[in-house]
Amino acid sequence: MTMLRSACETSLAAAIAVAVGLGFAGNAAAQNYPVKPIKLVVPFAPGGPADVIGRIIGQQLNIILGQSLVIENRGGAGGTIGARFAAAAEPDGYTLMFANTSTLSINPAVYRNLDYDPAKAFAPVALIGTTSNIVVVNPALPVKTIAELIDYGKANPGKLSYSTPGDGTPPHMIGEMFKQRTGLDITHVPYKGGGGSTQDVVSGQVPLTFENPAISLPLVLAGQIRALAVTSDIRNPWIPDVPTLSETIPGFVSESFTGVVVPAGVSPAIIAKLNAAINESLKTPAVQATLSQLSVNVKPGTPEEFGGFLAREKEKWLAVAKAARIQLD
Repeated sequence: MTMLRSACETSLAAAIAVAVGLGFAGNAAAQNYPVKPIKLVVPFAPGGPADVIGRIIGQQLNIILGQSLVIENRGGAGGTIGARFAAAAEPDGYTLMFANTSTLSINPAVYRNLDYDPAKAFAPVALIGTTSNIVVVNPALPVKTIAELIDYGKANPGKLSYSTPGDGTPPHMIGEMFKQRTGLDITHVPYKGGGGSTQDVVSGQVPLTFENPAISLPLVLAGQIRALAVTSDIRNPWIPDVPTLSETIPGFVSESFTGVVVPAGVSPAIIAKLNAAINESLKTPAVQATLSQLSVNVKPGTPEEFGGFLAREKEKWLAVAKAARIQLD
């Protein structure tokens, strides 16, 4: 019995020694990190809002981390192509992914065969910020408020339609949530991008959309389309007279987000170092100016806070997708 206990104690001591050694090794690696260029995967084509934000953040990380950060655009399939690539990367902290609402929250809710579970494939690093979409209509539509839009829709069942950049995009999901909360019969008209979708609201081909401010705000300010509401819980500072949707429909909040994740398995110490660097980058004038122009509400925080936010977003969009019976291949 004494020999058995001695053997167990020896094994336990060895296991503790290994664990402590790994901890020291992980901390040492984090202290030296990064020692080579870092890849930031942007799962969208160049030039879009996510790409612009990723590049300005990347420029600051070059300076803060003292190492080159290379942007790699891998667009297609609503961000799933780039996400699959990033998820399969070595979890060493040298591949990051610039993620958003589609890649981490909506896609798992709407695609039948996503091939990866974002909650298991990625570890959250930092939330960059959130932005509200804008409910906009063609000026010829005889409504100036959300209440008037609801009344018009109820008085004219089946006559309203809304355009989106495509199935499963944030404007599509917001539109479905709007239908579910109001009981309106509104036809979804998917396009192949936000530009064409919004331009057809300008021309009057479609009366309504729920578009990102990077696309819709300039047209609102130019008077080409009318803004009825924003989808965040606070008003957009560029159009402060436009109310939030929740002022008419209590609790209706939808905020598109951007943030950074890494493949699951990256050392917590490296994640903490990246989180600190990203939060520091958000304080720089260049980043703040770019995010302000894109109507992004900056929200620095911890990896744990970002993880909790992601879990809540996933559940919200899963409920919307189930109610609307949205399933994509």
